[in-house]
Amino acid sequence: MKNFKIRAAGLVSSFFIFDSAFAGTTNSAEASPMASALSTPDIGVSVLRVTGALALVIGIFLAGVWLFRNWQRLAVRRGRAPKLNVLEMRSLGGRQTIYVVGYEQERFLLASSPAGVNFLTHLPAAASEPETEEAKPAVSFSNALAQVLKGK
Repeated sequence: MKNFKIRAAGLVSSFFIFDSAFAGTTNSAEASPMASALSTPDIGVSVLRVTGALALVIGIFLAGVWLFRNWQRLAVRRGRAPKLNVLEMRSLGGRQTIYVVGYEQERFLLASSPAGVNFLTHLPAAASEPETEEAKPAVSFSNALAQVLKGK
């Protein structure tokens, strides 16, 4: 017990000596060399910390931009299938294009030109099972286009 008291007294006195060495003094002659070395930060470490913090902030910013631009793609992967899809697109030259657009089980034939987008015809519902190579669809794309052009 006596040994413990002596050690405790030594620790308390060393704490006060350590504390007085780092107390803010205005006279540079009174400050110890160890106190001045500990009070000024190393330039290399400071530059490294600032560079690391800047890289972290830029990384967080770029991750936020990527999430903002790709949030729809992430929403689709969560299991919610989109209801509206462009199933097929064919360019007719110039700035004219024909689209087969699907909404749920319905399919539509649309035409796009510089004048705007026009509804051409309603196509038969898409088969729920994938078709084989041998099976032909009820109405092909070219037949549907020919029917629409005859009607105009």
